[in-house]
Amino acid sequence: MAHNTVSMNLHVNDFTSRVLGVIKEKYGLRNKSEALEKFVGIYGDKYAEREVKDGIVREVIEDCESHFKKYGYRTMKVEELDKLCGIK
Repeated sequence: MAHNTVSMNLHVNDFTSRVLGVIKEKYGLRNKSEALEKFVGIYGDKYAEREVKDGIVREVIEDCESHFKKYGYRTMKVEELDKLCGIK
């Protein structure tokens, strides 16, 4: 599995910087960038999938195809959307 990297310039508050510093020291990491990666490695799975699963992709494609078969490219009026959302 190849690891792609993205360069970022982050501005964080003092607390976040301290937390990253503690993680850095606790795990013997070289820098706060590695600490951030460690933190995401520990807690990231709660918020996002590491990889998109084939079944999910197929399900989305099938849902889209079903929608277009039923509705085509019909547009919804603002009033219809408001009613659907319970606004009016």
